Amino acid sequence: MTVDDVMAIELGALPPVEGSERRQRIAALRAAMHSQGLAAVILASPESVYHLTGLDHLGYFAPTLLLVPSRGRPVLVARRMEQHTLRAQAPQVEHVGYDDGQDPAEATARAIRRFAPGRIGVEEQSLFLPPGLLRRIHDASPNVSWVECSRLAADLRTVKSVPEQERVRRAAMVSNAAMRAALATAATGVNERTVAARTHLAMIEAGGEPPGFAPLIRSTARLAQEHVTWTDHVLSHGEGLFVELSGCVQRYHAPMSRIVYCGEAPLGTELAARAALAGLDAARAALKPGAVTRDVYGAWEDAVADATGVRQRRHHCGYLTGIGFAPSWVGGGEVLGIRADGATVVEPGMVFHLMSWVSQPVPHVVSDTALVTATGHELLTDAPRGLLVADGVPIVCP
Repeated sequence: MTVDDVMAIELGALPPVEGSERRQRIAALRAAMHSQGLAAVILASPESVYHLTGLDHLGYFAPTLLLVPSRGRPVLVARRMEQHTLRAQAPQVEHVGYDDGQDPAEATARAIRRFAPGRIGVEEQSLFLPPGLLRRIHDASPNVSWVECSRLAADLRTVKSVPEQERVRRAAMVSNAAMRAALATAATGVNERTVAARTHLAMIEAGGEPPGFAPLIRSTARLAQEHVTWTDHVLSHGEGLFVELSGCVQRYHAPMSRIVYCGEAPLGTELAARAALAGLDAARAALKPGAVTRDVYGAWEDAVADATGVRQRRHHCGYLTGIGFAPSWVGGGEVLGIRADGATVVEPGMVFHLMSWVSQPVPHVVSDTALVTATGHELLTDAPRGLLVADGVPIVCP
């Protein structure tokens, strides 16, 4: 344990990222920087900042930039009022603060001057680096050669270490508890809002933290509206309820989704449920070290076609997941999906949200989180996957 870690404990907060692993991550980033001839990098996404420093707070709505030099102490440009949080969670970094009303670009430029002249990489694809701020940083740093390097830090997060895998497992346990609560609450005459309330209670009581994305809880009448969630809608007989959620433990996620029907399922649902499960099983069978994501997608599409007699095309049948801050649990702004043209090589330690979403004969969805192992994969989330029907009263989930 380092002096920095001891200081953090004394202040009441042990950083989620252990000191030794944090140093390994910084070293790996610097090796990648060296290969590109970079004197420093500027990272803006809260996922990148957390991965390298352990900073976990809600203050990233204001510009919060991590400068990692090729050697020396990392620098975190953040509002001055965040100094207490930074001292508690990330004492190993130097804090360059700016006051409200001051331009964070000027504070960033002051930190950059110690590395100039030189080549500096920037995580330009982050949702949290406004173009206007980046332009002002450029204007205030005339002796710098700028390089786009968004994948540099993101690539370091694709394979999870053993401690990270444990956090994902814990997140999956939270997902399981929350999903079981949702399925047990849904029934004819129940308000979507009631399902959401019971789901959140179970999520928190199981040890979950605020996830990067709100649980998506909505009637199948709105299933195609893929990123909307609960309203005051009351479920009726024969209606389905879609639930997609993820537990979150120390910012790590494990998403899953299910559909439950009230009283009875519409005609064609049984075939659609079998097809969705066949697609999920096929994707699981293909998900192993050395596989290419387009082959995993192809296995899913073929299985669904065999089950339904119709070749159905989706934009993906899953994606990488892990560290996430609102509004995302995919590890940042970019979705690295399992797509028809995907070229990502599957490696042990990757974590995927496998999603089997069929549209014919009627829409149906089932999804789970899978951890890639040395020989295949391990499914981490666990709730009933078959056709789920609540017979007018809450169903029991074993």
